[in-house]
Amino acid sequence: MPKLTRADAVAAVRNPLAFIAARWTPTPRTVQRAALAALVMSVVIVVTGGAVRLTGSGLGCPTWPKCTDDSLTATSEMGLHGAIEFGNRMLTYVLCAAVGWAIIAARSEKPYRRGLTRLGWAQFWIVMSNAVLGGIVVLVGLNPYTVAAHFVATSALIAVATVMWQRTREGEAAPRPLVGKAVQQLVWVLVGASVLLILVGTVVTGAGPHAGDSSEVERMPIDWENVTKLHAVLAWIVVTLTFALWFVLKAVDAPKGPLNRTRDLFLILLAQGVIGYVQYFTDLPEILVGLHMFGSAVTWIAVLRVMLALRERPFDETEIPAPAAEATVGTRA
Repeated sequence: MPKLTRADAVAAVRNPLAFIAARWTPTPRTVQRAALAALVMSVVIVVTGGAVRLTGSGLGCPTWPKCTDDSLTATSEMGLHGAIEFGNRMLTYVLCAAVGWAIIAARSEKPYRRGLTRLGWAQFWIVMSNAVLGGIVVLVGLNPYTVAAHFVATSALIAVATVMWQRTREGEAAPRPLVGKAVQQLVWVLVGASVLLILVGTVVTGAGPHAGDSSEVERMPIDWENVTKLHAVLAWIVVTLTFALWFVLKAVDAPKGPLNRTRDLFLILLAQGVIGYVQYFTDLPEILVGLHMFGSAVTWIAVLRVMLALRERPFDETEIPAPAAEATVGTRA
């Protein structure tokens, strides 16, 4: 291994990403795994954030950025709620590490793909801004509007992570549509309805009984029963649009990719619907609410994968990955 010179050290400090990229070329599979790790962690943070709320641990650490005025970490006197809230905060660092790995892998891929790297950086800034928003949620005593914004920001993170994961398996050529314009428009309606479903879901949460803490926490001044029924109607609209899309794709003899992803979305929606109705008629047990939150993240990913399956971006001849294993390149930055 070549000796690290003073010039190398200076270059590493000035632009560490370029320094790493000049000495390491990841395989396409490594880049894909890095992007997938960031996506998985974005879903994990949704689940653990839900666990914080459902266990009443939202104010387990009553301040931010410290856990208490006198301690950066949770103390034994704070009990289980403090441990759960602080543990969720620590998982943000794991998420940052996963996103950082995705950025480094994307930046080091040869040939360099600027768009892929930008998707990684977009995730980083969403994570940073959402961490600050999470702190605001604590400082304002779990105000339901800030809690809703916190979840919406995480949904945006999942969207960017999903797009990046898909792009790691595609080339840089211009996208070619696999279906007609009418089908594309139907999918955009499906995406729009799904976004509305997520937004109304945050209102259901904000008006519902799981406030995130055992103390008196403000709730949205909306009739919970009515907004829950609206959420159910929107869910059925999304299910109907998905079934209609599958039928249309079948009728126009679309490629297997869009068909299979639409089928997967339909099955996920059915499972999510069953969980939703069961939790509604069983007075919202925490475990089912948490499972429903996980299902919401998976459903959103499935919707985006349907949208992304409607086009292909083949590799250029210069982009076709070589069958070699990971290599370390000896050139200097």
